[in-house]
Amino acid sequence: MKPAHYVNGAFSTEGAAFPLVSPVDGRQVGSVPEASRETVDAAVNAARSALDGDWGRTSVEERCAFLRRIADGIEARFDEFVDAETADTGKPRELAATVDIPRAIGNFRAYADLAYGRPERAYQTRVPGWSGSGQALNYTVRRPLGVVAVVSPWNLPLLLLTWKVAPALAAGNAVVAKPSEETPSTATLLAEVIDAAGLPPGAFNLVHGHGAGAAGEHLTSHPGIDAIAFTGASATGAAIMRAAADHVTPVSFELGGKNPALVFADADLTEAVEGTVRSAFTHSGQICLCTERVYVQRPVFEEFVRALGERTRALTGYGPMISAEHRDKVLSYYRLAAGEGATIVAGGGVPRFGDERDGGFHVEPTVLTGLPESSRVVREEIFGPVCHVAPFDDEDEAVRLANDSPYGLAATVWTTDLSRAHRVAPRVEAGIVWVNCWNLRDLRTPFGGVKASGIGREGGEYSLDFFSEPVNVCVKI
Repeated sequence: MKPAHYVNGAFSTEGAAFPLVSPVDGRQVGSVPEASRETVDAAVNAARSALDGDWGRTSVEERCAFLRRIADGIEARFDEFVDAETADTGKPRELAATVDIPRAIGNFRAYADLAYGRPERAYQTRVPGWSGSGQALNYTVRRPLGVVAVVSPWNLPLLLLTWKVAPALAAGNAVVAKPSEETPSTATLLAEVIDAAGLPPGAFNLVHGHGAGAAGEHLTSHPGIDAIAFTGASATGAAIMRAAADHVTPVSFELGGKNPALVFADADLTEAVEGTVRSAFTHSGQICLCTERVYVQRPVFEEFVRALGERTRALTGYGPMISAEHRDKVLSYYRLAAGEGATIVAGGGVPRFGDERDGGFHVEPTVLTGLPESSRVVREEIFGPVCHVAPFDDEDEAVRLANDSPYGLAATVWTTDLSRAHRVAPRVEAGIVWVNCWNLRDLRTPFGGVKASGIGREGGEYSLDFFSEPVNVCVKI
């Protein structure tokens, strides 16, 4: 399967090709077409025409039926999607098969159910002095925003793409999607499934390419775009926001994180260590929700660090960084930590496998201690398999340390004291706080961050609210 654009119901490979490289062994495994400004224009125009035509006349029941057909189509080609996701990202196949692809299927089915069963509101209003009944009926309907740009990242390519495309389509928008240039394959497969599901041409469009100065910038700055949904780095989000300001375009951003975990002395330490291994090193730390700062109450600090180091050194089967550039970035933080005097409890370098993986972009899962809170390693998002562990003494200090960050996406609290959990969780400046677990998600709940971690919320009704706008109709009775 070769990555291709999908515009107005037709596939093409227009544009100069750039290499698609396997992060596992560093080999070029294909090429990707770079969408020109003209291709982006064509996609936006096709989306506008779809809204003015057949797609714009669909009922919510018809759109939900389309979403269910898309879910069925992904499910029918499950192994192809798993293969493509694994090849593009290098993540373990088990992770793609148990999380990424099932969640993509679930996104379409969940939003079909939510959109179909969504109630509208109505109010009967009394107005003294009016002729007739002296009453009015106010009711609310929701209309799509229009042409929506969906820009998704490389770490969870299909999951995060469908997380936005499904509610955008359910709400009646036409979509122009741009996946990361690093991970184009499952997006192209999704376009094939959508094509087979029979959506009207232009309802969904796909363009490939880079970001700044290329397809991504052409799309997010396009005057024909009515809303932008983006997941990615905070700096990229800021650039998109500046471009969106010219047209006062609504934005929904899920951005970076420097997520804390708070481990209290009363926690089940075995459970807390296992949970931290998962939250720090799943997908080699390349998930915005991963834990990079771990704060442990002082009476159990040494025991926790020792156990976490042992578990980290025993890890096998982890995947690579997405690219040579990202590997080098992560390794630069490893060198910075060593230069600043960190204690390297585990990892800190590049693993050697003795096979083709040595040509890939792997780094060792790494546990650090001993750095001050002012260190760049502690303050900046690394987005790799690394966490820094530091002690704290009481609840107030734990909350202060957790909140001392420009980010506020997610946090984890480990404690067996239910009262403490309920006290601490609301005080943490984050969009989601897990207690004695990590990344346990319900698709109906709000998802997003505060501060530099994003704007708005996605999930359930929150996504449908963003991708539509309410219109009040007032009728004099």
